Amino acid sequence: MARSIPMLRVLLSALLLCPALAPARGDVWREHPEWGAEFSGRGVNGSIVVFDERAQAWHVFDRARAESRYSPASTFKLFNALVALETGAVADEHEVMRWDGVKRTFDDWNRDHTLASGMKHSVVWYYQAVARRIGAARMQAWLDRVGYGNRDIGGGIDRFWLDGALRISQVEQVGFLRRLASGTLPFRPDVQEAVRRIAIVEAAPGWVLYAKTGWALVGAEQADFGWYVGWLERDGRRWLFALTIDMPRAREDAPKRISIARSVLARIGALPGDAPATRPARAGRSG
Repeated sequence: MARSIPMLRVLLSALLLCPALAPARGDVWREHPEWGAEFSGRGVNGSIVVFDERAQAWHVFDRARAESRYSPASTFKLFNALVALETGAVADEHEVMRWDGVKRTFDDWNRDHTLASGMKHSVVWYYQAVARRIGAARMQAWLDRVGYGNRDIGGGIDRFWLDGALRISQVEQVGFLRRLASGTLPFRPDVQEAVRRIAIVEAAPGWVLYAKTGWALVGAEQADFGWYVGWLERDGRRWLFALTIDMPRAREDAPKRISIARSVLARIGALPGDAPATRPARAGRSG
C-alpha cells in the first residue's frame, strides 16, 4: 500500500498538469450530413467540426473522422509560437531571424523572417529553427502540460509535427483553440495575446477570423492531407472550427480547405452573408 501512494501522487499530478482538450460532458452534439455536399461538390473527402461557444454545441460532419488523430503539420505553428515566446526562445513576434541563404520552394521563404511573418507565410525553416532553440526537453514539458494531442515528439525536434510522431484530432484542435482564444492556456497572458494577433487572417467591421492551414503526407502511401483550423469572433460570439480533407490533386485541392470551411461557417450563421466566398491559400506543402 505504501508503495502505491507515490504512484497515485504521480498520476494525480499528471492529471492536473494535462487538462483535457476534449469536449465537456454536458456539451451538445449535432450531426450535419447535409454538410457532406460541401466536400463531395468539390470532389474531396473530409470532415469538419464547429463549436458554438455560446450554445455549448458541437456541429460536425463525419464525427468518426473528426475524432481520429493525424499529424498537425503547419497548424502546430500556433503551439510552437506559444512555447517560443513563453521560454524566451524568441523575444517577441517582431524579432528577426536571418535567412540562411538556402533557396527553398517559395520565394516568400527566401528572406529573413519573424514569428509573425513566419506564421503568415507558413515558413517551415523558420519554425524548425524556433523548435531547435526551444529544445526537446522544454517542448516535451509544454506538450505534456497542455495535453496537446498524443504529446509525442518522436522523429526529431524539428520534424515531429511534420512527418514525425505527433498526432492530434480535429476535436482536440478545437479544444486547444478554445483555450487559446479565451486566454486560458497555461502560458502568460501576453504570450497568448501575441499569438492571437499573428493568427488573424481577416478582419472586417464586427468580425475577426483567426486561422491556420496545414498540409501533411499521411499513411503508407504518403497521401496529401490538408488542415484548416481556427475561430471566428462576431458580435460577441465565438465559433471554433477544425477541418481536414484528403487532397488527391494536391495543389488543386488545397484551396478547398478554406472555401469549404467558409461555406460551413456561413451555413451555421457565423460568417456574415456579405463576406467574400473564399480567400486565397498558399498552394504548397508547407501549409
